Amino acid sequence: MGIGVGPYAELTFDSEGDVDRGTQAAVARIDATDLLVFAHGWNSDRSTATRLYDRFFAPFPGLVGAGVRLGYVGVVWPSMRFSDEPIPDFEEPGALADPGFGAALGPGTRQALGEFWPGRQAELDRVAELLEERPESEAAFIEFGALVRELAGVDVVDGVPAVGMPSAEPVPAVFAEDVLEVCRALTDALVEAGAPPGDSPGRGLAFGGGLRPLWSGAKELLRQATYYKMKKRAGVVGERGLGPVLADLAARRPGLRIHLVGHSFGARLVSFALRAVPDGARYVASLTLLQGAFSHYAFSQRLPHDGSRGGALGGLQRKVHGPVVACHSPHDTSLRVFYPLASRMAGDSAGLLGFDERWGAIGHDGVQAVPGAPRLTLDTALREGVPATGCVSVDAGSVVRRGGAPSGAHSDICHEELARLVVVAGRMGR
Repeated sequence: MGIGVGPYAELTFDSEGDVDRGTQAAVARIDATDLLVFAHGWNSDRSTATRLYDRFFAPFPGLVGAGVRLGYVGVVWPSMRFSDEPIPDFEEPGALADPGFGAALGPGTRQALGEFWPGRQAELDRVAELLEERPESEAAFIEFGALVRELAGVDVVDGVPAVGMPSAEPVPAVFAEDVLEVCRALTDALVEAGAPPGDSPGRGLAFGGGLRPLWSGAKELLRQATYYKMKKRAGVVGERGLGPVLADLAARRPGLRIHLVGHSFGARLVSFALRAVPDGARYVASLTLLQGAFSHYAFSQRLPHDGSRGGALGGLQRKVHGPVVACHSPHDTSLRVFYPLASRMAGDSAGLLGFDERWGAIGHDGVQAVPGAPRLTLDTALREGVPATGCVSVDAGSVVRRGGAPSGAHSDICHEELARLVVVAGRMGR
């Protein structure tokens, strides 16, 4: 399927950030003054990503000024979406492969998992079997937890990386703590996110109704394993893939203005591309983050709870010649409920569901701990504009508001208002 705007090209990366040279050459051939580069978040295949780009890019020709020749790039990278996560106004009613919120995996999700974790057929078959059967057995949960950790590439002993692991990075609590307690917490989180109580009972039923109801939480643990993998992968693709490709393009095309846009983990991807931008470069003209699934402290140079450290991208907003605009929405239950739960590190005394701002997402409450970063409503940003440089948070809850459990409004991003915001941030308007 093509898209309705042009010139358009896809830019394709593998999980290690290696670019498809043919797609890179196609991007280099685009004749434009301004290049709009959009990275999707969790989408199960190229077709889904292409339809998203078609929908999001559609308003731009009518929004940009006469002197702007806009080119369009859709970044395609290996991610996945559970098929029970609807995208508002995107799929026909009844088209979901996994309707409802039961524990079993539907055929769409099962296929996507096989593509996301190639060569792990046996493990995925057993995971699917356990979710289908929902045995009333603590041993079955222990087996399930071990399979999920193996798929996620996490090996823990008493909540810390096992000896011999290539990375000593902290382990999220959902993979390190007792699997039954984790599944109880995830089952409760489903209820908080709005899942039907009949499918995902609350804490009273979960604790008093045996183990069988907790398999809904177990399915969420599997979902978190894919998020954990995608989060890490997005950073790799951004820093090692997209960043160098754009640097090479800018070197060949002096004066080209590049506007980066990312949704969900795609927001993390385009943000990590800044690590490959040379100091003093001016080609990244704007960066717009739509429901970004990464830390709200990412751009901070000094963390509030640890002044000796900064965020993963501390200070890198300086590599954007224009503003860094972080859109957030209180209706995004994926980032409001599940992101902090999955980001919490093992050993945190607050408990899995205890509120702790250390684990917040930028798409939930915007940029944090960056002095001087203003906070605007979407209406104000569109009416009065955004700062010329630096970070700014924009509450997009007036339009990013629709979607059911478990992800809520996380994927409700195809709105002309958000396209207009990208134009405002990039100084491309009429």
